[in-house]
Amino acid sequence: MLSFENTEIAFKHRSDKDLRRAYLLFRMINSNTLVYFGKRLVQFALGLKIPVGWAVKPTIYSHFVGGESISDCQKNVRDLEKAGVKAILDYSVEGKESPDEINRALDETLKTIFNASKDANVPFAVFKPTAFTTRNVLEKVSADIDLTEDEKKEALNFRTRVNKLCSTAFENNVPILIDAEDSWFQNFIDEVVYENMEKFNKEKAIVFNTYQMYRRDRLDALRTAYGMAVQKGYFLGAKFVRGAYMEKERARAAEKGYTDPIHPDKESTDRDYNAALKFCIEHLERITIFNGTHNEYSSRYLTELMTDHKIAKNDPRCWFSQLFGMSDHISFNLASEGYNVAKYLPFGPVKSVLPYLIRRTEENTSIAGQTGRELSLIIKEKERRKRSL
Repeated sequence: MLSFENTEIAFKHRSDKDLRRAYLLFRMINSNTLVYFGKRLVQFALGLKIPVGWAVKPTIYSHFVGGESISDCQKNVRDLEKAGVKAILDYSVEGKESPDEINRALDETLKTIFNASKDANVPFAVFKPTAFTTRNVLEKVSADIDLTEDEKKEALNFRTRVNKLCSTAFENNVPILIDAEDSWFQNFIDEVVYENMEKFNKEKAIVFNTYQMYRRDRLDALRTAYGMAVQKGYFLGAKFVRGAYMEKERARAAEKGYTDPIHPDKESTDRDYNAALKFCIEHLERITIFNGTHNEYSSRYLTELMTDHKIAKNDPRCWFSQLFGMSDHISFNLASEGYNVAKYLPFGPVKSVLPYLIRRTEENTSIAGQTGRELSLIIKEKERRKRSL
């Protein structure tokens, strides 16, 4: 059985200094109190335009982020390559809605596509849909609410921007992952994504949609998407994550009085997540899987499904992925066994990437056992290195 316990493989790319920094970082993240007050301190400093880069860049930023630009990421891309792990460069600037910021995000994402087309160790491009229009437009179109003339123009602009990214990806033979967003934005995003799948996925999966499996309706949505792909004659690109906005989703459902869209417990989410993997493996002639998870069982389960269905470890239709700076024991042990593995490698200016970093620290704190697992593996590797001296 595949093991994720080999810390020598997991942390071979980390120097002793890197390992010490990771140990201190995850010890801090392990404290809910420190994360809570740290988040508010950073938000307070940003509100008053107080520089925080000096404290953030050498610590949490350097652990979870590749750099401020594509060129800054190259060292990490090459380091990952040595271990057989791919990289996906993700322009992680969030919460910007001005035309200038949207155009900047579009330019940077196009650059990642061109970069991926020239670098064999960067097999995908990726983007967040909320970077390319206003949340107001995404919400109103998703809810089928009448738009003003200006909002209609902006909705068309969103379609045009996403089409430009997908067509550029197609022209450069670079698969592109389109992240999921809050449920009240997702209907419009799904509509635009499937339009582009129909255009560009005729020969293989280029455009990928993301399914947040903590939503009650996503397993059925996957099955429906597969049926649509069969009917219209294209390939389905399916990225799976458990989900990232649970507290926000539950709070909004309670406030507005509609049924909570999130599964009631982790067991239900896990069940649907693993059922989605099984469904895809059983229909692999039409689907390419991108298994984006920090869950050991779901990672191992996909390898078992591949074995049962006699699918080669390096089959280009099956991918595993984790975030840079997290779950190295999964990523590097999978890669050492010959599976296709890619790390999400965020980049962007320190100040602009802070919302991403705050979410990463909160995610580590909120996922049961996540930080403790990271810490125990780091300690195990530190002790192994001491014994080997």
